[in-house]
Amino acid sequence: MTPTGATSAAGPAKPRNGIKELTVRGIILGGLITLIFTAANVYLGLKVGLTFATSIPAAVISMAILRKFQDHSVQENNIVQTIASAAGTLSAIIFVLPGLVMIGFWSGFPYWTTAIICAVGGTLGVMYSIPLRRALITGSDLPYPEGVAAAEVLKVGDDHADAEAQKENKVGLRVIIVGSLASAGYQFLSYLKVVAGSVKTVFPLFGGASTVATSLSLALIGVGHLVGLGVGIAMIVGLLISYGVLLPVFSADAMGSGDISEIVKTTFSQEVRFVGAGAMTVAAIWTLVKIIGPIIKGIKDSLASSQARKSGETVALTERDIPFNIVMGVILACMVPTGLLLYLFVQNSEISHHTTTLVILSVVFVLVTGLVVAAVCGYMAGLIGASNSPISGVGIIVVLASALLIKVVTGNEHETNAPALVAYTLFTAAVVFGIATISNDNLQDLKTGQLVDATPWRQQVALIIGVVFGSIVIPPVLQVMLQAFGFDGMEGAGPDALAAPQAALLSSVANGIFGNSLDWNIFGLGALIGVGVIIVDEILRKTTGGKRFLPPLAVGMGMYLPISLTLVIPIGAVLGVLYNKWADKHENSESLRRMGTLLATGLVVGESLLGVIYAAIIVAANKEEPLAIVDLGGVADGLGIVVFAAVCFGLYRWLQTSIAPKAQASKPAD
Repeated sequence: MTPTGATSAAGPAKPRNGIKELTVRGIILGGLITLIFTAANVYLGLKVGLTFATSIPAAVISMAILRKFQDHSVQENNIVQTIASAAGTLSAIIFVLPGLVMIGFWSGFPYWTTAIICAVGGTLGVMYSIPLRRALITGSDLPYPEGVAAAEVLKVGDDHADAEAQKENKVGLRVIIVGSLASAGYQFLSYLKVVAGSVKTVFPLFGGASTVATSLSLALIGVGHLVGLGVGIAMIVGLLISYGVLLPVFSADAMGSGDISEIVKTTFSQEVRFVGAGAMTVAAIWTLVKIIGPIIKGIKDSLASSQARKSGETVALTERDIPFNIVMGVILACMVPTGLLLYLFVQNSEISHHTTTLVILSVVFVLVTGLVVAAVCGYMAGLIGASNSPISGVGIIVVLASALLIKVVTGNEHETNAPALVAYTLFTAAVVFGIATISNDNLQDLKTGQLVDATPWRQQVALIIGVVFGSIVIPPVLQVMLQAFGFDGMEGAGPDALAAPQAALLSSVANGIFGNSLDWNIFGLGALIGVGVIIVDEILRKTTGGKRFLPPLAVGMGMYLPISLTLVIPIGAVLGVLYNKWADKHENSESLRRMGTLLATGLVVGESLLGVIYAAIIVAANKEEPLAIVDLGGVADGLGIVVFAAVCFGLYRWLQTSIAPKAQASKPAD
């Protein structure tokens, strides 16, 4: 790692004359992709509570279009995917804002208010994550699975590399294509209902009930391969705590009162998940304590880099961030529209007599909490990827913290004007949520940039551009969704109302605090579990010299996220470890390991691209499952397990027998 403010060990950075990076055509292409993907993500997020990752599909689309120009570059393609990645993350603002309509405080989504919330929160997310780059990327061994996958997609499309690299890239491109076709093919069959997209079983346990479920997702197999076994084991520990202990214990009293599946579902969403949120809160605080030193060093290095450039020293292009004085200036400048929005929001409400106190409190809350949230979200993205990070869990923590502070400074106001306080809490949380989503994404993008020798400040500018594009399209899409369907829980909601599950969850948390109905014992239990995991992790690290560890935040995520999402990631991690051990027994193991990474990348790419297409089909057909033309019932479950396992085995076996010799042959003899 090269210290900031100095030239690299190999000498001054070489000028990249003629290599395009931040270009007008790249901005236009990234903007178009962002507008389309953001609209699709807003719809899907409100409909089923899920959004799709946009970085990798954008990288593929960009590579296909820009390679028609002779002067294109990997770095220019990287800028396009950076701009478009805002679509997959900023659209997560829908996890908060619909709550204002659901509780009856808003009757619609005012365009400029909604757009400015998105733009300010997103810009702050970029700014807060800039000093984190050195702490969480250049000075960290976090895996950043999606960042690595996006980088590999860009690399195999590089037709300006040297001859030997191009030979290996051709082999690698074939691996990505086969992996993509396999994951997209299986996913397509699941959309048709020929095979199951997930399987689950519910069963009695310890007087209560629990469940075992897994998504049959080859993309998550790829994510598991990329994150490694350490994170996979930690998530398994979290699953065992939630589904092996907490769920059966908490569901015991409800047994016999209804359908066992519904009991399990309700118990997890209303009780167990909050235990996981408690564990995540403690783990997040501990993670911040552990990385505060590197963060401070990153800020100092950023200042040193700015001073070095001013004094005429040559700083490597790959170490040039937006100067720290500009970062701080933008952060402080963003507090002006933030304060104005908060003022206008509260001024016309029943709690307007608290205007000055609430606005000052919220501005300080956004200013201070922003860095904390950015650091935690960046760390989570580094662990399991931006699209798999439990952003709604961070949302719970933010809503809890802001609601408690607001409740303290307003005294007994909650006894008479609780709805207004809930609305103001959600409005404040929306700004911080924008910080969370974009910082989660920015660090993943900067990891990609690091791997393809991109210029950080250009990526940071590109993401701000993406934030602006996303902010333009989110308000009208939200308004259209409201007018066409409405939201569950709002007055006058019809049978086709959108569930908006995360917004409903965060609204219920705020209501629970101001209505004194939130069960703090559940949250406290999670905090105690988090403390216990931290102690175990520290003991493991000290007794094994850092070779064994149990990341507390990964355990908390395993407790919080649904088992169907997390169970398959450790399976992918095991497959990755087994493959890498096989590769290490052969010559040129580094090349063989890369082929494994490329296969994992292909698995993520295929499913992501098909997800984009499927999103468009859902919007066009206005049906949740427009391709469900076959109903095989329980047969689809068994068939799905068999086909899924066969595809996994077949892909890795193909890699060992057919691709490995070609990867070896593409390298020159020593």
